[in-house]
Amino acid sequence: MDLTGLRDQPVLVYFWATWCPVCRLEQGSIESVANDYRVVAVAMQSGSPADVASYVHEHRLRVPVINDPGGAISAAWGVRATPTSFIIDRHGQIRFREVGYTSEIGLRLRLWLAGQ
Repeated sequence: MDLTGLRDQPVLVYFWATWCPVCRLEQGSIESVANDYRVVAVAMQSGSPADVASYVHEHRLRVPVINDPGGAISAAWGVRATPTSFIIDRHGQIRFREVGYTSEIGLRLRLWLAGQ
């Protein structure tokens, strides 16, 4: 996954799964954060592209979603649990990594700090 085109601004890279109840709980926060910051969501082991597209449509998700059916992207990032959030700073460096539920204000604060 190449994020070089997203430099000069903080980015949330969010690993989630359609079968993850905590991820469903966080969906509203992720969508809200995406109104103000760049967000890339990676659907980890959530089925075929059609399955993920159906889920995205059904839940009206607006963030860009990359399907990772075999877990190759997740493995490359060292992700073993969902949800996992990475905050990438404006220089392309990982500034924060959170596993599990993260509040919207927590995500916003980390993204703001990554933009400084």
